[in-house]
Amino acid sequence: MIRTSALAIALALSSVPVIAQDTPAGDAPSKEAKDSAKPNPDQVKASVEEDAQPVRRSIPFHGRSLSYTVTPGHLTIRNDKGEPTASMFYTAYTMPSARGQRRPVTFLFNGGPGSSTMWLHMGSVGPIKVDASNPETVPGPPFRYGPNPDTLLDVSDLVFIDAPTTGLSREVAKAEPKDFFGVDKDLDAFTRTIQRYLTKYQRWNDPKFIIGESYGTTRAAGLSNSLLDAGVQLNGIAFVSTVFNFADFQGDQSLVNFLPTYAADAWYHDKIPGKPPLEQFLSQAREFASGPYALALQKGNMASDSERQAIAQQMAQLTGLSADYILRSNLRVQPDRFRRELLRDRHQIIGRIDSRYVGTESDNVGEGTDYDPQGSAITGAFVGALNDYLFRDLGYKTPLTYRPNNYGAVYGGENSWDFTHKAPGDRQQIADTSVDLASAMRQNPRMKILSVNGYYDLATPFGGADYEFQHLALEPQLQSNIRYAYYPAGHMMYTDPASARQLKADLAAFYDSAM
Repeated sequence: MIRTSALAIALALSSVPVIAQDTPAGDAPSKEAKDSAKPNPDQVKASVEEDAQPVRRSIPFHGRSLSYTVTPGHLTIRNDKGEPTASMFYTAYTMPSARGQRRPVTFLFNGGPGSSTMWLHMGSVGPIKVDASNPETVPGPPFRYGPNPDTLLDVSDLVFIDAPTTGLSREVAKAEPKDFFGVDKDLDAFTRTIQRYLTKYQRWNDPKFIIGESYGTTRAAGLSNSLLDAGVQLNGIAFVSTVFNFADFQGDQSLVNFLPTYAADAWYHDKIPGKPPLEQFLSQAREFASGPYALALQKGNMASDSERQAIAQQMAQLTGLSADYILRSNLRVQPDRFRRELLRDRHQIIGRIDSRYVGTESDNVGEGTDYDPQGSAITGAFVGALNDYLFRDLGYKTPLTYRPNNYGAVYGGENSWDFTHKAPGDRQQIADTSVDLASAMRQNPRMKILSVNGYYDLATPFGGADYEFQHLALEPQLQSNIRYAYYPAGHMMYTDPASARQLKADLAAFYDSAM
């Protein structure tokens, strides 16, 4: 089992701090969140019996009414002996199929590992959405949520699934939380959950898609192969804020991947003189990162003083940091230091999950940051709105308490998350599910892929996503199945109104191409 603290910290991909999202809002915890997190004291046992509590609803949608059924419920998954292991909570949004057609069904989940799917459910493409549209702290309750003009429900049915021990998903019978805390254990649980949904609702012959965010992309890549092995052929997968290979968060390649995001953040916060068009500026940053910067890092101590000075000057022009700071950092500015240094002259820090957000610290001399301003700004709204919507508005009945995350258990003690992975043909000590995805794409050459990333994401940088997709072991004709989309927002680009509209358009076009 991998218990490298640096690895776990790197994977604080996107989510909430234990209840205040001190991490990426969307999936995983920062070191501070993990250190302070404790398992939810909820002791109520989940029932082995499945339940479904459908409610008929409609929302105004671009001049017409979109009528649908929303079904919160639990699916029971079982091991190979037929013994129940988990009660998996889902919220499904479905509409009748047009005559002679079969509606697609899309399975969506966040990651962490240890996060519920509250973020995608209440913030992205569902028919109901929390208003967290500005990069600032959401005003206190009552929180605003309502019809989502950018819902994907007009294109596909949507099934939001909470990972085991998060949300309302729980272990049952003789199973324990540790039975689900690992890359492969998690993949097994989600594979069985999707199979069970397809069987229960007779959806085996419908077009099938997955949308995963952050660690959810790690899971989605692994599912592409495990579902294929189980006879579930996917039409497409949308990866939101991607990471496949955890090792890419270590070493010099990680810094190369992060640099274009540093440039985007500096541009957004007016640290770039003249401020050229964003796309043009990021093109320069990408070329510098993969060229001169990567070469300088590769040279290490063999780089001359003049070479190091030249690199520091170019890097300063792109990142808004001083050349002196960059040189004193040995050309290697880590993300948390960048978050503290960029706006130090303003006595501000920037967000990790979304760098458009700013905050302050107790002093202005620190090396790193103590919290993520983005997480603190929106977590209360998502937790409050989800509970109000699910239990009051929809009237869902359960004795369980909704867990936004379960980081205290996932990242603490002897049963913390196992990052080893049995990939096709390979036993990995640190999971790299790009191997699974490439294998699935070779076996299912019609499956389409959409890579979705925000420019202002310091948890899973868009340069890192590009690097991982471009290093899949695929022939050119299969590489052409991959589309790339970028948005002027953060890890959860769907909270930004303009980005959400573009994301919906990109997803609709993607679904058309995949069917």
